[in-house]
Amino acid sequence: MTPMLITVLGLVLAAEFVNGWTDAPNAIVTVVSTKVISRGKAVVMAVIFNVLGVLAGTAVAATIGKGIIDISVVNPQTVAASLIGLIIWSTVAARAGIPTSESHALVAGLAGAALAVNGPEALLWSGWTKVLIGLLLSSVAGFAGAYILGKIVRAGFAATPPAAAGKAFKRLQIVTAAFMAFNHGSNDGQKFIGVFTMVLVMGGVLSQFTVPLWVILLCAATMGVGTSIGGWKIIREMGMRMVDLRPWQGFCAEGAAGLTIFVATHFGIPLSTTHTIVTSIMGVAASRRLSGVRWDIARKVVLAWLFTFPICGTISFIASLILNHFFR
Repeated sequence: MTPMLITVLGLVLAAEFVNGWTDAPNAIVTVVSTKVISRGKAVVMAVIFNVLGVLAGTAVAATIGKGIIDISVVNPQTVAASLIGLIIWSTVAARAGIPTSESHALVAGLAGAALAVNGPEALLWSGWTKVLIGLLLSSVAGFAGAYILGKIVRAGFAATPPAAAGKAFKRLQIVTAAFMAFNHGSNDGQKFIGVFTMVLVMGGVLSQFTVPLWVILLCAATMGVGTSIGGWKIIREMGMRMVDLRPWQGFCAEGAAGLTIFVATHFGIPLSTTHTIVTSIMGVAASRRLSGVRWDIARKVVLAWLFTFPICGTISFIASLILNHFFR
């Protein structure tokens, strides 16, 4: 455990903390914005189910840890550079209340940092295939699933008294929010477990890529602390300004997003939980009427997504050149 290795592992935990801090709204944005439960209770629920999700498996961790870049041709400095890009971009965006994808920031950072010192041969295209599938799922499946579910719910409960329907969906929304939090942990939390384990392999601490239990527990606890802080600006932007959500819409958005992430995690596909829940919110709002989405705010969110890859890739590319120059 050299000083460099310890520093890089510390950066992984810092990125995991930022992931919990900025992505907490993914699980609780709808349940808070519809006032089903208080923000404090929602954060506690998100912490618990995020941590349980992290403990659920390692399929996504394996994809990130050994399927994105060839760890035999990179070093800990390269990984450190990728995390620097993620932490800078995610922190700046969160302060502005813009939800970003830590998943895309991470893979873009890994790619940029690896390209700086090893060129295209450092990238493993089999893993990038899963990244592209995840991008499609998070952008399309979330919107379509919530849109269809919204239409079904509206048709099925058209004759139900509004008070009775509202009471039922408030209870159901708590269940889907917990489901969303669990799946956020099982997909997003695992990504940094994969990076942490990858660094241990690079440093010779582990002889092969096998995720130890202590790594899972450490990363889960770190993400839990980050989640406990939450991201109120993001909650306000997504659930109160971009759309005007009702409990039945929150149920549909969380249910569609949670199911999409669950399926992706099963196949080891790293996808953006942020993209998934945001597009699901857009989908269920559009199922009622297209004007239900404030498209000017949605446009700002989409632009942030588009900028994530080039910005994180560029920051990490430059950081990798600097780190590898001074720390060989």
